[in-house]
Amino acid sequence: MPDKSKPSPPPADKIALYEKVVAQFPEVERKGDNVPYTSHNGNMFSYLYKDGRMALRLPEKALEDFLKEHKTKRMDAYGVVQKEYAVIPDKLLADSKTMKKYFAISFEYVKSLKPKPTTRKKAGKKT
Repeated sequence: MPDKSKPSPPPADKIALYEKVVAQFPEVERKGDNVPYTSHNGNMFSYLYKDGRMALRLPEKALEDFLKEHKTKRMDAYGVVQKEYAVIPDKLLADSKTMKKYFAISFEYVKSLKPKPTTRKKAGKKT
């Protein structure tokens, strides 16, 4: 019986394209086994959904411009529209040079956000 606690990973070709974009930023670590994502100070700013769509978090003005220029929409995942995230069109995801510009905008934006406290439980703590 399949393990329902772990989401299915995105298609391998999309993971490769996503990793190529992230690799342009040595200061950014690609995280997540089944849902590849990036974050800074606890704030996620990009991820690859199980169906292969990439979501990128952008500040409001840049997001509006991006949606119009690339004729795309806000990311919706698990039935929720994510107001700060745009769906990256496949053609754009394959263009790592252009993606570098948008990924940089996203990274700069997330660096301006208040750090989120970690929610991970400390290992070895006894109750």
